[in-house]
Amino acid sequence: MPVRVKKLIGTVLLVLLVIVYALIATMVAVAQLSQSGPVVHLLFFFLSGLLWILPAMLIIKWMVKPSRTANR
Repeated sequence: MPVRVKKLIGTVLLVLLVIVYALIATMVAVAQLSQSGPVVHLLFFFLSGLLWILPAMLIIKWMVKPSRTANR
């Protein structure tokens, strides 16, 4: 697969990941944290703000990995 196509697909996947992840994190926060204190809110949003980086790293790693045809 050409690098430009991989980067286009990866960019679309990253945007979709951020949108879906933000919606899910917001729904969880609204459903579960309504009676919690500010420290719990801070910890939740700190951890959920960092958690999306893991799948994003995998997508970016896939985007920059050279294709098998380039190694031949």
